[in-house]
Amino acid sequence: MTSGAHSTFTGPSDLHLHSNHSDGTETPTEVMRQAHAHGIRTLALTDHDRTTGWDEAGAAAASLGMTFLPGMELSARHDWRSVHVLGYLFDPTDPALAAETEKIRADRVGRAERIVRNIARDYDLRWDDVLEQTTVDATVGRPHIADALIARGFALDRTEAFEGILHPRSGYYEPHYAPDPLTAVRLITRAGGVAIIAHPVTMGRDRMLPVSFLERLIAEGLGGFEIDHRENTEDGKKALRELVARHDLIATGSSDYHGMTGKPNRPGENTTSDEMVARIIDRATGAQPRYA
Repeated sequence: MTSGAHSTFTGPSDLHLHSNHSDGTETPTEVMRQAHAHGIRTLALTDHDRTTGWDEAGAAAASLGMTFLPGMELSARHDWRSVHVLGYLFDPTDPALAAETEKIRADRVGRAERIVRNIARDYDLRWDDVLEQTTVDATVGRPHIADALIARGFALDRTEAFEGILHPRSGYYEPHYAPDPLTAVRLITRAGGVAIIAHPVTMGRDRMLPVSFLERLIAEGLGGFEIDHRENTEDGKKALRELVARHDLIATGSSDYHGMTGKPNRPGENTTSDEMVARIIDRATGAQPRYA
């Protein structure tokens, strides 16, 4: 892709938003409208482990005069850490990546069922209660269990549900399958995409992935880090900025929006610079941005 290929995109840019195709509370069209209303003009839909919202989101973005970057948040795990890898502008038909996301989604459903069975030991919660909170295309996950708990009167909102019944210390938690981050980065880059680690320092510099391991990811093609995110700590962001400068990586900022009734995150509360958006577009070979 030539450097002039991105000449028509406009900021402000928010590259991490979710719809009800994963764990957001709004349709892709509604997500685009909310982002536009909050001043966003370039954005990415990054549903967990699936791309089914791309066409609707792209059409809605075009109708609003926005630039759309197709994306996804790929689940990964390193030891005890849950690691999320944002992928941008990759080929969604790549066989290896498609097979891995199908495997992740299938186990997410089984994991959700296991969590509900655990909760049902102490609360009147059924699997049907959870299914009532999902759409046909959604990957069932803990946010849908949270919504079911709210509907049943066991929590006031998602925040209370995640800090209480759904917290790992509650005893109801179950893990789900996810590849290691090296595999996740390789899958995205081999599908022509750009891989960015999402919210990597929510527990601070001392609890982030080891620098030696991050440098292995960089050697495998990792593009950069989502640094400006409401859950990243200041000391963690400082450490990542040092790593970004040393390796000339991409640094992004995003909202991680999940809907007006989902998390408190709002579109545009953190944004990505035009320079970094341009670097993502120039680096990717798997898919094209969708310009208005």
